[in-house]
Amino acid sequence: MRWGVPVAAARGDWPLDPPRQSAVRPDGPLDFDWPLVPATDAELNEPDPAWWGRLESIKAPTLVIAGGPASSVPQDRLAALAARIPGARLVTVDAGHLVHETRPEEFLALLKAFGV
Repeated sequence: MRWGVPVAAARGDWPLDPPRQSAVRPDGPLDFDWPLVPATDAELNEPDPAWWGRLESIKAPTLVIAGGPASSVPQDRLAALAARIPGARLVTVDAGHLVHETRPEEFLALLKAFGV
């Protein structure tokens, strides 16, 4: 299984019930950032209750890129997340979870247009 950079999960069905079991690091070289896996699991199992409320205090320009219906991240949660961040822009690229791998040209064009 491949893991991309996790998107901060918008308020939803968290904490997970039942909690996600501790992941075991696969053997051999990995093509993803392993420490993100247990860190993300911990955040989903025991989320900071104040996190959702702090979204409105974000002052930086924010681009939320959603992967569409094939993504493992619920798109309605990404829309809710973007709606809470003042001036955030939500763009959907019908590419699934790994937008940057599945549609790299479109992903990079979005970043460039956004000013990254």
